[in-house]
Parts: sequence; structure tokens; C-alpha cells
Amino acid sequence: MSEIGFSSLLVTSDPFEWVWKLEDVGFEVWEVVDEGKHRVEGIRDGIKEVYETTNLKITSHAPFSDLNIASVNYPIWSESIRQIKHCIDLMSEFIEFITVHPGALSPLGMQIPDKVREQVIAGFTEISDHAAEYGIRVGLENMIDIEMLLARTPEEVLGIIENVGRDNLGITWDVGHSNTTGTIDGFIEILDKISHVHIHDNHGRKDEHLPVGAGTIDWEYVMRKLEGFDGKIIIEARSLQDGQEGLNYLQNITGI
Repeated sequence: MSEIGFSSLLVTSDPFEWVWKLEDVGFEVWEVVDEGKHRVEGIRDGIKEVYETTNLKITSHAPFSDLNIASVNYPIWSESIRQIKHCIDLMSEFIEFITVHPGALSPLGMQIPDKVREQVIAGFTEISDHAAEYGIRVGLENMIDIEMLLARTPEEVLGIIENVGRDNLGITWDVGHSNTTGTIDGFIEILDKISHVHIHDNHGRKDEHLPVGAGTIDWEYVMRKLEGFDGKIIIEARSLQDGQEGLNYLQNITGI
């Protein structure tokens, strides 16, 4: 059975105001987003304490704000890769899995999409090889329905992964994102390639990050398809209260 975890979107808040409550609420995993006040460099000692004194498993979400591993501006691309690799270094003691965003098309990149694709493939190759040194797996996360964003469809995600060709690179399926692109069934068809799942809700048009059950996603259908999935399922929420609401909803419809 999948372990259910929590990831906070509110990275401007102190995570240690709520992280000690996760187990009491019923969560089994804390996904640390390396952003804002959750920046790993600043809270690593706290993460270590959680790792050593609780039963929570730890996963990681690589930094992404102002970074772009699809950039055709080499210094930007290089710094993006460096920061993601640094996150892996800092978290390697605690994690077996890290999620990475695929980047976006810049105005120049829109004119040279083949070069953008080369950059993304090169970036994930370097990141995957670095993660493999620690025995860590990498998940390429599918994105929302915004034209400039890469990896919005199962076909595009698979294309990148197949071109990278690394055994430790798989998919982080963001169910909420796929609701905005109308590709939930498409990702269900490639569940054998999916290593990790993010869940939150919306009404199909924008990335609202509502509590699970508060939008239009058919969660009974999705969770039925995820029966037997042995990766981790992470509820992404704006607050622990929203996360708990989503967890309670899942428990009511699945009996987990």
C-alpha cells in the first residue's frame, strides 16, 4: 500500500510550526520543498531531527523558483543544475527520491525548441547521474496547461525520459496538473513508468491547489487505478488543515 505524505505550498512559513503534527494527523511522509523558509541549507538540522526522532519518511522537491533547466542561456541553465545537485547533496542522508521540474520556454527558446529539448535532456541526464551516486531516484514532474511550460502531456514526459535513458529517472505524476491538460487517463495508461504521485484538486482550468475533494477530479476513480501502486502519494496543500481535509477525504472513499 502506498504511503501518504504531506507537502506544504506555503514555503514562506516556518515548517517546524506544523511538521511535528504530521504523524498525529495520519501522514507518513514529509516532502521537503527546497524553497523559501523551507530552503534545505537553512533547515537541514531540523530535517535531520525529524528524520531521527519520528517515523516520518522524507522525500524532496528540488528548488524551481527562478530556475530553468530548459534555459538556452548557459549560465542560467548551469546554475539551475548546480542548485538542484546541491539539494541532492544536502538531502542525500534522508531521501531516496527527489522531484524535479522540467523548465519552461523562454522567448528565445520558443524560436529554437529543438535546442530547448537538448537542454532539458542534458539537464536531466546530469541530475540523474548525480542522484545515482547516492542511490536516489528522480521524478520528472508533469506541468499545468500553460503553453510555455514543458512536459504537459504523457507523450512529452515519456519522450524526455526515453532520451535521457537512465534507470533512476521516472515520473512524478501530478494529478492536479494533469486535470488542467485533460490527461489523467493518459497518465493512468503509463502507471508502470510512474514512481511518485502528487495530489491536489482544481476545476480543470487552472492550478488552484484546492484540498483533495474540493474540485472536479474523480478521486474514487484515480485512487482505484492507484491500487497496488507502491510509490509515495503526496498531498500538496496550502496548510496542514487543508492537507488533513484531503487525507480524511481519501480515507473516507478508500478505507485506507
